[in-house]
Amino acid sequence: MVIRGVSSGLRTIKDASDHAVNTSELPREKSTEVNSISPSVHDAPSPNVWQDAVIEQIEVATPGVKTFVLRPKMLHPFLPGQHIDVRLTAPDGYEAHRSYSIASAPDNSGTFQLAIELMKRGEVSPYFHEVAQTADTIEVRGPFTTHFIWRPASDGVVLLVGGGSGVAPLMSMVRHRANLPDAPPMMLLYSARSWDEVIFRDELLLHEQSQAGLRIWFCITRALSHAPASRVADFTRRIDAVVVQEAIAAMPQTPATCFVCGNNSFVGTVADALVQSGLPLNNVKTERYGG
Repeated sequence: MVIRGVSSGLRTIKDASDHAVNTSELPREKSTEVNSISPSVHDAPSPNVWQDAVIEQIEVATPGVKTFVLRPKMLHPFLPGQHIDVRLTAPDGYEAHRSYSIASAPDNSGTFQLAIELMKRGEVSPYFHEVAQTADTIEVRGPFTTHFIWRPASDGVVLLVGGGSGVAPLMSMVRHRANLPDAPPMMLLYSARSWDEVIFRDELLLHEQSQAGLRIWFCITRALSHAPASRVADFTRRIDAVVVQEAIAAMPQTPATCFVCGNNSFVGTVADALVQSGLPLNNVKTERYGG
């Protein structure tokens, strides 16, 4: 993809995906509400206004996912669970934008982190995986959404359920919890195809060791051969009603709030299982993307 004078990429990727854009790359079903919860910043542009952001760091998280640390000119305060919109513009004016959940915890660094999965026939993720370099500039706006925000003071015991790259906003919550003096119990139930495809794997293991009251269960759907021996209690199956019930039973209290993020079918299955287990529908907050 081409952005602001970069000489190649966007039109080529667009042409390759005009007739069959992978729906997992389409914008997630997220609110476009301005973050009215965070404190305002005087003389700052609205979160709805596009602004430049510089890519400061790129890391390979898994074979199909890279993480990107971006520094916008003005970072509006964000809360765990919110997302950022990204816009890429070709020299001929063609635009493509997508929404990506923020994976970093709120802090004073002036940056945020995105975890972007490569969708080969997508319009935005191939740019990030195949073209983008540190010091490149892209356009962003946000943060957005108020329905998927974790509020530790009022949400009580919390269950997080993520599938694939849907772990990104949940990672923001796990990281934020590490900075809290008195955090409620939390469990993360995370589904991935293989141990090598667990995004933020090593960091999650460290969080589980260092955070009292945090439990993490991995559900590996294809192979667990590279997992350490200490992870034998994890599931080698997809998350279903049985797994959900076992997770709830293992928590110190019935979760007061559940956050579920993943593709459409994953979120539908998990949300149904949570409601069937007796949790009120209003306590189950979902974020989904196509596919």
